[in-house]
Amino acid sequence: MKPPIAEQIPHSFTHHGITIDDPWHWLKDSSYPKVEDENILAYLRAENAYFDHEMRAQKPLIDRLFAEMKARIKEEDSSVPQKDGDYIYWSAFDTGCQYRKHYRKSVNGGEDILLLDENALADGKEYFRLGALSISPDDNLMAYAYDDNGSERFEIHVKDLRSAEELPDVIPGMLSSIVWAADSGGFVYGLANEQWRTDNLQYHRLGDAPDKPTEIFREADEGFRVDAGLSAQEDYIIINSNDHITSEIYFVPTSNPLAKPTLVKARKEGHEYSVDIRDNILYILSNADHVNFHMAVADMKKPEQWQTIISGSNKTYLTGFELFKDFFVTESRVNGLDQITIRNYSGGNAKAIQFPEASYEASTGNNPEYDCKKLRLSYESMVTPSTIFDYDVAAQKLETLKIQEIPSGYDASQYDTERLMITARDGTKIPVSIVYKKGFQKDGSQPLHLYSYGAYGIAIPPGFSTTRFSLVDRGFAYAIAHIRGGDDLGYQWYLDGKLKKRTNTFNDFVDVGKGLIDLGYTSAGKLTASGGSAGGELMGAVVNQAPEMFGAVVAHVPFVDVLNTMLDESLPLTPGEWPEWGNPITSKEDFELIQSYSPYDQIEAKDYPPMLLTGGLNDPRVTYWEPVKMTAKLRHLKSDDNLLLMKINMDAGHGGKSGRWNSIYETAEEQAFILWQLGVEG
Repeated sequence: MKPPIAEQIPHSFTHHGITIDDPWHWLKDSSYPKVEDENILAYLRAENAYFDHEMRAQKPLIDRLFAEMKARIKEEDSSVPQKDGDYIYWSAFDTGCQYRKHYRKSVNGGEDILLLDENALADGKEYFRLGALSISPDDNLMAYAYDDNGSERFEIHVKDLRSAEELPDVIPGMLSSIVWAADSGGFVYGLANEQWRTDNLQYHRLGDAPDKPTEIFREADEGFRVDAGLSAQEDYIIINSNDHITSEIYFVPTSNPLAKPTLVKARKEGHEYSVDIRDNILYILSNADHVNFHMAVADMKKPEQWQTIISGSNKTYLTGFELFKDFFVTESRVNGLDQITIRNYSGGNAKAIQFPEASYEASTGNNPEYDCKKLRLSYESMVTPSTIFDYDVAAQKLETLKIQEIPSGYDASQYDTERLMITARDGTKIPVSIVYKKGFQKDGSQPLHLYSYGAYGIAIPPGFSTTRFSLVDRGFAYAIAHIRGGDDLGYQWYLDGKLKKRTNTFNDFVDVGKGLIDLGYTSAGKLTASGGSAGGELMGAVVNQAPEMFGAVVAHVPFVDVLNTMLDESLPLTPGEWPEWGNPITSKEDFELIQSYSPYDQIEAKDYPPMLLTGGLNDPRVTYWEPVKMTAKLRHLKSDDNLLLMKINMDAGHGGKSGRWNSIYETAEEQAFILWQLGVEG
């Protein structure tokens, strides 16, 4: 079967005196977010048919990989129960089920009470995702919201937990959290506007017409997004309006959500801050005084007057905090490793929790009660399965509550993990976390899979993955490159991979790959790579820069048509993305820089490695036409015979198919493609 070839229809535009030809522009449906153009749909179906045809011979391998991956997951499994007020809450999977069931029971005992069955809600649907679940303060009501097509426009429902009846309060189009008023009589939420931007907060009083809420906040800047949360003592609703680099925060009492919001500090470009409240004192995490953030306090009556309580540090990158009755907790990273520290409100010695490995991922978990004596924590490493701890604050001891069970068996002693520092072309040392099976030969003879993301200040920690071992057990090393653009080594690490420094991200990844080859971990052509979303942009950029290095590349929902997207301010994310990538509409310098690395714009008539691209027709984050246009242009220009496949999920969005088994099956497809292209025995 021959691959489908997309028609070229002349299209060009001129901006800043620069003319861009884009003959595949027609693949963007002008009626988006509806996709109704039959020519476009026919091309997508043809690409999917070609994917199915080419992968058909790999079906036995896909099925083996899927069976392996599924066997590593405990089918009948539950979260660790957690007390919240008069009830204990948990969720669970039943054998064979794709989705969770949510339960509670009285702290005094009694029967388990089923609150919500996601499987029942998802029945008969191609896609399902629970977006929010919130119990009212009086414990009698539950508001929840779900998306059943991947567009991330959630529908709110309300259930009376006493009668198990659904109330008529159904609200479509939500894109936010759900925060209850103190009297349990209504809740605050945000609606997505036509451009899929949450620029508002609404208050719905139960029993009122769902389509006529009371607006309590409206954001005028189209680049900002609005959300709401609860303070530690649940006495205030905290309103957060922000873009990628700037914050502005307000608060209103939960006893009166319709009160005029009180501003903490007016926005200033580049100033990011977050807020919580305890006993009428504001606690603030801010980058006003240091790039790695500091903490301050302020009286609620004078919220703009801040007093520093934890100074910023070049060594310690403060990433978050939580307030409790007798102590507060800070989360941070030192040399790229997570730190959790218990602190007294009166000052004095801070106590960092000690973890057993040199490289790991750790974070605070579900801690809903203000009067907390034991802190719930999550922990894992590249060789240690996900572990849930309670940390006894008074005794300063960790108590293991649950270790992820691998039903098919797992022996950590059979694997080694390393943390390397590889020098990039500008002299910067880039951390790399690697896991492989004992006996791995560092003579260039074995394959290595390299993964990264590199944007928005999102770190990729050295965590655990059960699916990863299907490659590792077949002789691969698996490496995570902690490249600039993430905040793995501090906020400056993020700043050094964005805007005018964006190309550092791509160069870091290529240089890490070359470094691993030089060190004998693999060789050119045996190196494979993957990334998704902005990580998919990374994949597009590195195959343009160094295609000869890679034996196979997978780009999931890849952000590859960067210039066109950043020029289209009608798209959902574009105005809010300008602080990350630059604004090519107003700046010729930004236009030229983005054009110089935009993967779609930089495709040339040369050899490319085997590639698999994926997308979602309903994806509001990276629109479907980005991987589609990339594939169409590659088919036209690339000079090799290497396999190029694309799969578009016609009933899903940014995260691919929903459901734990469907998601794993897509991972099995990805790994089968990689093994096939490298000729590794499956």
